[in-house]
Amino acid sequence: MKFSFVTLFPELIKGYFSESILKRAIEDEKISIDFYNPRDFTTDKHNRVDAPMIGGGAGMLMTPQPLMDTLQNIRTTSPKAHVVFLSPVAKPFTQNDARRLANKEHVVLVSGRYEGIDERVIEAQADELFSIGDFILTGGELASMVVCDAISRNVEEVLGNSESLSIESFEESLLEAPSFTKPKNYENREVISEFLKGNHSKITDLKRGLALCKTKYFRPDLYKKGIKNEK
Repeated sequence: MKFSFVTLFPELIKGYFSESILKRAIEDEKISIDFYNPRDFTTDKHNRVDAPMIGGGAGMLMTPQPLMDTLQNIRTTSPKAHVVFLSPVAKPFTQNDARRLANKEHVVLVSGRYEGIDERVIEAQADELFSIGDFILTGGELASMVVCDAISRNVEEVLGNSESLSIESFEESLLEAPSFTKPKNYENREVISEFLKGNHSKITDLKRGLALCKTKYFRPDLYKKGIKNEK
């Protein structure tokens, strides 16, 4: 699977793929990444990619021509490219989206900067828009990395143990149950005794109960959804 990052600051992203699981995924050719900088496509003689907003407003906006030409170039060379814009005004990105997009051949992640992107580019080029939360970032690069990471984990053979996906949070509208490792006692805090007895059926039931409690406390919205789905 291929990811393309459209960003004015590719160096902010490159380092994230130099370690750990995603580095191995690239080396094993499970995923690939490349970068497109709109500055390389601008026709402005001063190499500018931003301008003041029409109608007033604080800050600058990314102008349409460099981004439009960048994305048209990508679509010409990759007709199956699926273009995703990251924006705080978009719908929330979820685990279901990550699973679905993992089946795409080529996902293009567009990172905005300054006060955002000229809306005409989004209208013309966006296949989907996502937000990673109700907050504002300095730029879209972090959001693009979050989305890429979440999708990559769902690409076949990227994770060493495919069972890891089935027990993670949000797979069944539940948060993941608490987990423990050695030692059994750490600073007078004990591992739940049932986890030590080797009865996997009881452990599974206990973990589900703990997951329900955790979800009810931290994410009552997910808890209600999960209970509704079980009826």
